[in-house]
Amino acid sequence: MKSTTHLFLFLIVIFLTSCSTNDSKTNSMKPVKVIFLHHSTGQRIWQGDISSLTAKFKKKVLKKSALDIWMDDYNKSNSTNYQIKEQAFPKREPYGWNNYPYDYYNIWIKNAGDKPFMEEPTLEMLTKDYNVIVWKHCYPVSDIKEDIGIPDIDSEEKRIENYKLQYNALKEKMHQFPDTKFVVWTGAALLQTRTSEDNAKRAKEFFNWVTSEWNEEGDNIYIWDFRELETEGDIYLKPAYASGEKDNHPNNNFSGKVLPLFTNRLVDIIENDGSKTNIKGEKL
Repeated sequence: MKSTTHLFLFLIVIFLTSCSTNDSKTNSMKPVKVIFLHHSTGQRIWQGDISSLTAKFKKKVLKKSALDIWMDDYNKSNSTNYQIKEQAFPKREPYGWNNYPYDYYNIWIKNAGDKPFMEEPTLEMLTKDYNVIVWKHCYPVSDIKEDIGIPDIDSEEKRIENYKLQYNALKEKMHQFPDTKFVVWTGAALLQTRTSEDNAKRAKEFFNWVTSEWNEEGDNIYIWDFRELETEGDIYLKPAYASGEKDNHPNNNFSGKVLPLFTNRLVDIIENDGSKTNIKGEKL
């Protein structure tokens, strides 16, 4: 009996030592720090599919999201130290709940520097703290009006001619930080009931330009084609993926479905410069 007890204690010590060694190995790895800048659509993907959880456990998941849990598991399995943090950008106050091409241009280029603009961090600030910066737009970005033939980089109007100027300026700005990797989501789509056919076609046209022309091989900017996943090549958000008949937010099922594609893409960008996944996050 005594020898059995000693053997049991010995096995426990071995197990704890093994766990400690593995944790130590993971923690000793040089951290890769990721910041995810988003609004409500991004928050849905961050949380993943929580529809099957009880109210009690939903609170726990919201404290530690599905993306957090996925990354923790990946770190443990691969002895990596990828640290991801999310942040509403820009905040409701004082800047306002707008994260469209003009707003990134306004904060990061027009008001660049080592000090925040209206309490929002500039790229000079973010690149000092993070190795990877993920940024996106919420679905109103896709309600694009007709061009008027007067492109204006300082305009807040949602027109392709303005978007292109702002995106080209943003690309040039991001290239100034070659040691930082940037992951840009294509813009979230709108339901057919929440936009016009012409505006939806223009949104498809613009984000096709982003993926086919604006995107460059071999630089520090990478694409995750969220829009393609939402629309499956159409011009509208698929009703089956929406939170309601008039709610453009992705639903729980869709969020859970695409979260692994985002994490696949993100990790591949960190480890392989995105060479082993396509822009939807599917493994090649």
